Amino acid sequence: MADASFDVVSKVDRQEVDNALNQAAKELSQRFDFRGTNATIAWAGEEGVSLQADTEERVAAALEVFKEKLIKRNISLKVLDADEPQSSGKIYKISARIKQGIESDVAKKISKLIRDEGPKGVQAQIQGDQLRVTGKKRDDLQAVQQLLRGADLDVALQFDNYR
Repeated sequence: MADASFDVVSKVDRQEVDNALNQAAKELSQRFDFRGTNATIAWAGEEGVSLQADTEERVAAALEVFKEKLIKRNISLKVLDADEPQSSGKIYKISARIKQGIESDVAKKISKLIRDEGPKGVQAQIQGDQLRVTGKKRDDLQAVQQLLRGADLDVALQFDNYR
């Protein structure tokens, strides 16, 4: 019998993020406390989001609105990497990025965690921006998934290709 395996990935459904961004933009244009503050949110490139408003408090509040919309769409806030508000002339801006993929140092940390605390006979291989976890028993793989869910990692993890 072949070994069972699954992939540990960190990816986000871009359409869901786009929907959250559009909902946040609509709320910023309609909410009373954002009237007259020129609060906007928009895509900045493929993975970037740009927020701006007239005051530092309003741009921070706009970021909170965006976070609420992400949560409602079941997107982990670990994928959002937002900077501090910065003054640019008369307006304040926040640059944020949507993180996709597992960086190599985090992948090594996950691999070491599986090796040290996971069941015996389970291996983790780093393959680009994801990990392939293999083992003889499916129960061991499920134990690894529980271990990774309970671990305090800086990335949102999903499990794909469970075979």
